[in-house]
Amino acid sequence: MNPYITIEHEKIREKVREFAQKEVKPLAFELDEEEKFSSHLTNRMGELGLFGIYLPKEYGGQAKDYLSLLIAVEEIAKVDASQASTLAAHNSLGIGPIYYFGSEEQKQKYLPKLTSGENIWAFGLTEDNAGSDSRGTESSGILEGEDWWINGRKKFISNASSDLSLGVTLQVVTANDNGKKELSAILVERSTDGFKAKPLKGKMMWRASDTAELTFENCKVPKENLLGNLGEGAKIMLQTLDSGRLTIAAMGLGLAQGAYEMALSYSKKREQFGKPISKFQAIGFKLADMATKIEAARHLLYHACWLKDNGYSFGKEAAMAKLFCSEVAQEVANEAVQIHGAHGLIKESEVERFYRDQRILQIGEGTSEILRLVISRHIGC
Repeated sequence: MNPYITIEHEKIREKVREFAQKEVKPLAFELDEEEKFSSHLTNRMGELGLFGIYLPKEYGGQAKDYLSLLIAVEEIAKVDASQASTLAAHNSLGIGPIYYFGSEEQKQKYLPKLTSGENIWAFGLTEDNAGSDSRGTESSGILEGEDWWINGRKKFISNASSDLSLGVTLQVVTANDNGKKELSAILVERSTDGFKAKPLKGKMMWRASDTAELTFENCKVPKENLLGNLGEGAKIMLQTLDSGRLTIAAMGLGLAQGAYEMALSYSKKREQFGKPISKFQAIGFKLADMATKIEAARHLLYHACWLKDNGYSFGKEAAMAKLFCSEVAQEVANEAVQIHGAHGLIKESEVERFYRDQRILQIGEGTSEILRLVISRHIGC
């Protein structure tokens, strides 16, 4: 029983859970081991209607609410964070800015392609000197006549280098008057001359997701590819991150639930001193704490999403949900490994992958430190 969940939500959960268990789980270990992005699973998520699930049907969406997306992310994260990250990033960071800030022409041009599963879109914010300080952007966009000329670099960009990647929303400096930057958002297609994407390998986490470093050398982009108005780049990027934090929180929630379920199952089968270790108070109390924190995280996240779906301000609550869910994921994954003992430290154990995958959740789309700063400002500090 949950006041935020409807019968329709439960149907979506059942559909995505079946996909995650039958199609994602059997491939998760191999994809992680080989650091291989799966075009097949990405296509399948599109076929299931999970890309743009909250968009109107006229753009190829399913006309559901944002909570439907979070439930889908949560269920896939219970099995594999890499596939959950592909789903989360494409919906919130890829599709989101075009849907919320794009012109009708831009929406009609891109969104149907991005909801089908045939293409995905990226969000180009992070640079060497632009991370938590998003205004540290150095990539530039110079307007000459009817075209933008784009130069610069972006790094740690999701969904940007696979064959399915159609393009990226870039934050660039469009004017710089005595150190006062004008930041704008521009849509740049991957086929643009001078656009290069290099896959990032050797990651600790999300090894089966597509993460890239992007370079732009005199990329010529049509004037009409400006997203929103000139100088609105920071607003577009930061508002996009508010929604994105909900999906990262859903990843934390799902990962925690998956790790908890593995630990609970293992504790009932593993025997020491003649009985299952779940019967020892030390283990039982760990599992009780895990279950309690997960339930609290779920209610905090669903409430933040309810605010968004009903048109209320949700920035503070999104920051709280992302902070809490990501740190609960860290605590639960750590305790899950502890309960598995040495068995949790080898790659053949699923919980080992969960322990690695949770680590980025306290960093991406707002570090825990930055989120505490955001929350402190919301409460008047």
